[in-house]
Amino acid sequence: MTTADTQALLKQLEATVEENLGRHLASAEDWMPHEYVPWGEGRNFAALGGEPWSDGQSGLSPAARTALEVNLLTEDNLPSYHAALGSTFGREGAWGVWVNRWTAEEGRHASCIRDYLLVTRGIDPERLERDRVATVQAGFDSGGKPLLHSCAYLAFQELATRVSHRNTGRFCGDPVAEKLLARIAMDENLHMVFYRNLVQAALEIAPGPALRAITDEVAGFAMPGSVIPGFARKAVQIAQAGLYDLRIHHDDVIMPLVRHWRVFEIEGLDAEGERARQDLAAALETLDARAARFVQRRAEAEAGRPAGQDG
Repeated sequence: MTTADTQALLKQLEATVEENLGRHLASAEDWMPHEYVPWGEGRNFAALGGEPWSDGQSGLSPAARTALEVNLLTEDNLPSYHAALGSTFGREGAWGVWVNRWTAEEGRHASCIRDYLLVTRGIDPERLERDRVATVQAGFDSGGKPLLHSCAYLAFQELATRVSHRNTGRFCGDPVAEKLLARIAMDENLHMVFYRNLVQAALEIAPGPALRAITDEVAGFAMPGSVIPGFARKAVQIAQAGLYDLRIHHDDVIMPLVRHWRVFEIEGLDAEGERARQDLAAALETLDARAARFVQRRAEAEAGRPAGQDG
């Protein structure tokens, strides 16, 4: 799409943004991050005459700690996300109001996950801070995604984040962590609905380009946390624990949105749209096959692992 086409589409989608901004503000409940942190478990660290951090102070499993760390550091990159959204959507009108509101809501997530981890001594605070600085310095580069690609990516990404937080909370084995991450997941779900509805409107306005955007984002999806130090290793640990893997990505993130948009039922597509839909079908088949292979390999690895060994 040309710059003129993008500007025209921004204007055409403005009414949808206004409608969904209003729906979001009516649905979103204010919540206070400090209410979700077990402050009574906290104590000073060494610099204030307290106890230095050590690995045995946390009751969380290694996989739970890794998942919390990745979720936290992903949220920490909010300044880059805000800049990217502002560049894509603009700062004026309902688009600008949404970008700022989204940023304000997202800002709660990193602060309360960090507070939880520090209070419960769930992670090495010095390593966490070094990795936070490295992650924020690396920033997030959207690769110059066009408007429709950004909307499709954000719909998938927000749902992926919701699923990741929710699964991590259940896995932690700590009611406090589960309550905290469930609350964060509620925010992410509302954000997903906003972008899901934008994509739905775009499919009605420009079905061919919208389908191409969906297809490209399914085929090339990458979590924004990929800039985190050691992300590949950590993602494998999270996948092996069953917290977020290709099977979950296909079944609980990609397919629910594809079904919601009813992309294989759209009629009257031009040649561009039909090619995009065929490419999407192929991409979904490939993803499903990769997910099946991963699950099989994990089962085989677990069958050969000594009992009680953490994955």
